[in-house]
Amino acid sequence: MQSSDQTSTVVRLLRGDEITIPTEFREELGIDDNAMVLLTIVDGELRIRPVHFNTNPSEQGSPGLRALYEYFAPVREEILASGITQEELFADIDAAIAEVRAKRRARRQ
Repeated sequence: MQSSDQTSTVVRLLRGDEITIPTEFREELGIDDNAMVLLTIVDGELRIRPVHFNTNPSEQGSPGLRALYEYFAPVREEILASGITQEELFADIDAAIAEVRAKRRARRQ
């Protein structure tokens, strides 16, 4: 798919108000299974943009994400100093998110 300012498609809402981003759109934007996306409403339109987190806040990136990264720096340092690895921390966060999502799905049914 060639890059274009006017690439469009129609998709149907799935159960639970979810949508599927077509493969060709994900490929063009570099969105994989683990990607995060930013949803924004602008002039009555829903815009979806991939979010790439920098582990180095001095690198150019979103000022809001950089501020969030810096805000949690003391917590991150405390966790890492306790001997918990970043991978373990991320696994715990992923597990907590999965649990919340499962509870939400159960409530919807």
